[in-house]
Amino acid sequence: MGLNDNVVLVTGAARRVGAEIARSLHASGARVVVHYRSAAEQAFRLVESLNETRAGSACAHQCDLLEMGAIPDLIETAIEQFGRLDALVNNASSFFATPVGRIKESDFTDLLGSNLKAPLFLSQAAAPHLRATRGAIVNMVDIHAERPLPGFAVYTAAKAGLAGLTRALARELAPEIRVNGIAPGAIQWPEDGAFDAGERVRIVSQTPLGRCGEPRDIARMVRFLLDDAPYVTGQIIAVDGGRSLFL
Repeated sequence: MGLNDNVVLVTGAARRVGAEIARSLHASGARVVVHYRSAAEQAFRLVESLNETRAGSACAHQCDLLEMGAIPDLIETAIEQFGRLDALVNNASSFFATPVGRIKESDFTDLLGSNLKAPLFLSQAAAPHLRATRGAIVNMVDIHAERPLPGFAVYTAAKAGLAGLTRALARELAPEIRVNGIAPGAIQWPEDGAFDAGERVRIVSQTPLGRCGEPRDIARMVRFLLDDAPYVTGQIIAVDGGRSLFL
């Protein structure tokens, strides 16, 4: 079917999984708003490469998603640049350990803010525009939303909240807007070394497909939910190589 001329806002799209999502949707014909917080160099390099392929088809916008006042401006960037909004991909996420006994209020603010509060208020700001295009929202959840990751209590709670929000929005925004979630397993290891070599081996050994996933596995599912799933809403689809079967 293709996403020709659809406008998609992808948060946290400058690098890693978000960048692959942006590239994949763009390759399917979409025009893309690349959101970034601090990775300006990567964001503008990505936008430049997309525009080299198809002139005027991508732009970048900086926004700290913990600043609620800036969120409407992020949505308006898509409207001002392209005149419409067809999809929102809430990909941006903070991830770090918060062992009980050492949790700080700032940890709660960061993790709940990026993983739950920002997706809610972005979706709310985007909803009038998405209704006009009968668009869709995809939220990046996590297999640990239902199966807690030890040492990550606040992150787990935030993603569990996002799972609930996904289902609630699917009911409230229907029939004009579809809302779904993706629950990744091990796709790319965190850059902060949260999982050492032994833990990585253990995780892969518990994955029936016997390997880590790749960013393109997530990007393909995002593309499916936006482009080829008109009768799917309120669902959270695991893309984890089967690992959640063992958790």
